[in-house]
Amino acid sequence: MTSPAPDPAELVDLAVAAARAAGAELRERATRPAEGVESKSTRTDLVSAADRAADELIQGMIRDARPADAMLTEESGDVAGDAAVRWVIDPLDGTINFLWGIPHWAVSIAADVDGRRAVGVVLDPCKDELFVAVTGEGATLNGEPIHINPAPPLDEALVATGFHYSVEERRRQSARMSDVVPVVRDIRRFGAAALDLCWLAAGRFDGYYERGVKEWDWAAGGLVAQEAGARLVDLPAVDGRPFGVAAAHPDLVDRIRGLDGSA
Repeated sequence: MTSPAPDPAELVDLAVAAARAAGAELRERATRPAEGVESKSTRTDLVSAADRAADELIQGMIRDARPADAMLTEESGDVAGDAAVRWVIDPLDGTINFLWGIPHWAVSIAADVDGRRAVGVVLDPCKDELFVAVTGEGATLNGEPIHINPAPPLDEALVATGFHYSVEERRRQSARMSDVVPVVRDIRRFGAAALDLCWLAAGRFDGYYERGVKEWDWAAGGLVAQEAGARLVDLPAVDGRPFGVAAAHPDLVDRIRGLDGSA
């Protein structure tokens, strides 16, 4: 079965509905003890029954509405389907925050059409903040347009980042911080890549960079940032280091990328 050519507005509506349903499920689960917690790539990289339940709920809603679409999700990997439409889903971005009771996590859903990112939706259920972007149409927060900050000098930039789960990469990153902290306003590390990118879009950060992120971590938030005026660039996987991304105002992004120490 081949899905009909989608209207981006219909994809947004479906992504928002799925994100809100998953957010409600996660909010309820956050009030009781964690279940089904297991390690993934390392002992400190965790997944729980909450992640899986949100994943199943989102996939089910998309499958009911658009049964032939393909998906890539953090918990299920690639789900085959119609090549024209592909969803990229992180049902719970910020699992560690969620499990430790830190109210900073999100549901992230993006949609590609014919290989091009078309829609990005990120919901922060704890703050009731919904970020939405459609390619070529800008980005919004709870329905209001958002834009990145003008490019500041690097030493006035508030920069978000994250640390990888592998010990080797964490050593590199922590050592690099001694060079980064003196040349920026400050560093923030909140543990949810999708929200880091959305907060950049909303002017709460001036730049963001992180290695070890997967496509589902940055797909929706990256589009929100781009549609708010940011430029998103790769941190290529080199010298045994994992792939990453950086984002900032186009006039600042090369300097933000340079904070990683390998660009």
